[in-house]
Amino acid sequence: MNYREAIDWLFSTQTYGIKLGLDNAHHLLKEFLAYPTHGVKVIHVAGTNGKGSTCAMIDSIARACGRRSGLFTSPHLIDFRERVKVSGCEIAEENCASMLGELRGICEKMDAHPTFFEISLALAMRWFRESECDIIVLETGMGGRLDATTAVPADVCVITPIGLDHMEWLGDTLGAIAKEKAGIFVEGKPALSSPQEESARIVLEKEANEKRTPLEFITEPLNGYGLSLAGEHQRWNAALAVAALHRAGLPLNTDVLRHGLASVFWPGRFEKIRPDVILDGAHNPHSAESLAKTWHSEFREKKASLVFSAVDAKDIAGVLEILCPLASKIFICPIRTPRATSVGELVACLPPNAPDHETFDDFESAYHAARQHGTPVLVAGSLYLIGEARAFLTNATFQPSSQ
Repeated sequence: MNYREAIDWLFSTQTYGIKLGLDNAHHLLKEFLAYPTHGVKVIHVAGTNGKGSTCAMIDSIARACGRRSGLFTSPHLIDFRERVKVSGCEIAEENCASMLGELRGICEKMDAHPTFFEISLALAMRWFRESECDIIVLETGMGGRLDATTAVPADVCVITPIGLDHMEWLGDTLGAIAKEKAGIFVEGKPALSSPQEESARIVLEKEANEKRTPLEFITEPLNGYGLSLAGEHQRWNAALAVAALHRAGLPLNTDVLRHGLASVFWPGRFEKIRPDVILDGAHNPHSAESLAKTWHSEFREKKASLVFSAVDAKDIAGVLEILCPLASKIFICPIRTPRATSVGELVACLPPNAPDHETFDDFESAYHAARQHGTPVLVAGSLYLIGEARAFLTNATFQPSSQ
């Protein structure tokens, strides 16, 4: 298969949906020789918000230490290969195509066909092995206990802030969701956590105690260093990243941290793609609150032309309740994904005190109208919207996804 044929096959496996469980992941990793080699450190990151940013910081600091780092994250914004990086570089198309061809042969012999995410993980882990990575950073897809990434033995486990998200899969309370996230804990291996709401913290402590996992909570943000990512919440993520690398035994010093934190690149999180165009994948109330605080820090009382969209099964009304006060007008559009929420449903989620809104058939139309409004443009909501926006604004080829 060439790269286009390989990617078309991989994306076709999204029809198998999301299946939580570790059996397929274990089988693929074993058959594809994709487990990490002895001595390679694995840092596993779960949580509701800040996972990607924390993973990006861990990766950047590890590279500043001179380590060869493998980074697996999801979803991608524009191109699938963003999910699999070694030393900051995306996997090459020819390598991606070759390995997907091998994986297809393995998948066709399995009783239960692996999911898109399970195949992506196996691809990443094999590439990290062939690239002789010293350290691997894995972001969970969803939850933790039954997430495919948990099939990879971890040396350090990390929990970012826990909130109410993916409740149809993980439970409808913070405690229930925290229990799923704590499923990544490994007996005898260190675990780090951001500060948590009390109900989540208690569950994490109980799960760590049962598994004999030494658990430590971060108590203060990391100050004194310049961060390339905007927002006070990123200083908490930075503190978590540094603590995780310390537990992994990396030789950290002031110069390494300064360089690593200043070099982090994680698009779509309060990203100033132009001086007056901001992209932020705030898709739940917790991340929307972080966005609102960062907006006020950067723009003070200046209002935004808000381009917004979201996918199903999210607390859209809760997000809009927080973001509407930032906007002078809202420009609502659909997203190019099967999970998109209709424009009519999005309008129905607007709070009673929302500013004027207008609906559009696609992002491009909404963006052009927002640009004419005369205030900074804030594109916010689903990461799938952010990917579509970023592709349009950078003239890139967009690979729409549902996972």
